[in-house]
Amino acid sequence: MPVHHLLSNTNCHESTTLLRYQATERVILVMHKRLDETLSLQDMAEIAALSPYHFNRVFRQITGIPPSQFLYTLRLEAAKRLLLTTQLSVTDICYEVGYNSLGTFITRFTQLVGLSPGQLRKLSEYLIPRFHSFYDNVPEINGIVPSNLSLTGQVKAPVDYVGLIVIGFFSTPIPQGQPIACTILMTPGNYHLASLPDGFYYPFAAAFPWSENPITAWLN
Repeated sequence: MPVHHLLSNTNCHESTTLLRYQATERVILVMHKRLDETLSLQDMAEIAALSPYHFNRVFRQITGIPPSQFLYTLRLEAAKRLLLTTQLSVTDICYEVGYNSLGTFITRFTQLVGLSPGQLRKLSEYLIPRFHSFYDNVPEINGIVPSNLSLTGQVKAPVDYVGLIVIGFFSTPIPQGQPIACTILMTPGNYHLASLPDGFYYPFAAAFPWSENPITAWLN
C-alpha cells in the first residue's frame, strides 16, 4: 500500500475520533446545564449530530456507560450536593434534579451512593463535626467479600499532598454502591487489598485533601 494512502487513512481515523469526542463533550455540557429537564436519546443524538443508534454506541465507547446512565449519575451527584449544602427536602431535591418520581429517585440514589438520601444527610450531620478527628483515627478498610486473592499497588501524589486517599474496586465503569474491595491510605504510597474476589473490576482512587471545611470531602 502506498505511503500516502496510509497517511490518509491515519488522518481520517484521527479526525473521526476527534469528532466523536467533541460530539460527546457537547452532549455532556448540555446534560450539566439541563439536569432538571427531560433529555431523551433522540434529543442527545440531535445535539451530537448523530443518529440515535450511532450516538449511543459512540458515547459508550468513550465514557464506558450508556448516555442515559451518565445523565442520571450527574443528576444524583447534583442531588448529593443539595442534600449536603441546603435544607431542601428530599422531595424538593428529587424534582430539582429532574426526577418525576420520588420512588425512582430514592432507588437510584441508593444504588449509586450506597445510602438513601435521608441516610446520607443524617450520616453527614453526625460525621462532619467529627471529621477532623477522623484523620487521626483512620482504620484500614479491607475487602468486603472474603477471598484468598490479594492485590498490591501504589498511589502517587504531589510531594506536598496532605489528606486521605481512598482506593476502591467496583464491578461497573462508574463507582456506584459499595465497592467490592477498598482501603484508605493516610499518605501516598503502597496499598494492599487482602481480600479481592476473582473477577473483572474497575479501580478508582479519590483524594480528600485536608481542609478546614470538611464538607468539601463529602462533595467529592
